[in-house]
Amino acid sequence: MEADRIKWNKRFASEDSFLGTRPSPFLSREIDRIKLLAPGARALDIACGEGRNSVFLAQNGFQVTGLDISDVGLSKGVKRAEAAGVQVDFKQVNLDGYCLAETYDLILNFNFLLRSLIPAELQALAPGGLLLFDTILESPQLLASHNPDYFLRKGELVRIFEAYPGDILFAEESFSGDMPTARVLFRKSTE
Repeated sequence: MEADRIKWNKRFASEDSFLGTRPSPFLSREIDRIKLLAPGARALDIACGEGRNSVFLAQNGFQVTGLDISDVGLSKGVKRAEAAGVQVDFKQVNLDGYCLAETYDLILNFNFLLRSLIPAELQALAPGGLLLFDTILESPQLLASHNPDYFLRKGELVRIFEAYPGDILFAEESFSGDMPTARVLFRKSTE
């Protein structure tokens, strides 16, 4: 845990905002549908970093818990929430082996891949709950310098979610730019 915390603290301390202050474009694009479909207002932001998505959800009426390993990132998140006049429950945790003990109506998993956590995320969703997943796909450039375990394979995200009761409401893979990504909006079955 300590090595990961130090690595992310350095990244978050290196700039005013590592990924920017605006919410993810995928989340921004889907927020109206999310508000319409989410069965309630409890949201969880996995690996929330500096809290940009957590704050955005809170501004849109969600009661948000943001989890991350980086105390530097979480401190920035607290300041962003205060500046925006919203409350977010930020918690410093090591997600490797973390137990999701509560139930949520919405879960975000952006820019983070821990395959062993996905079943727990789906278990933590309320019936009819939504899971937005958006992370990096493998590419020759990235595989040359990074651990392949941290990247999705082509088609993998849809294959993962097809195995669970519910519906994939949106799925795409984008290979443009330096960071190819895969995205899914999944709605858990109500039964």
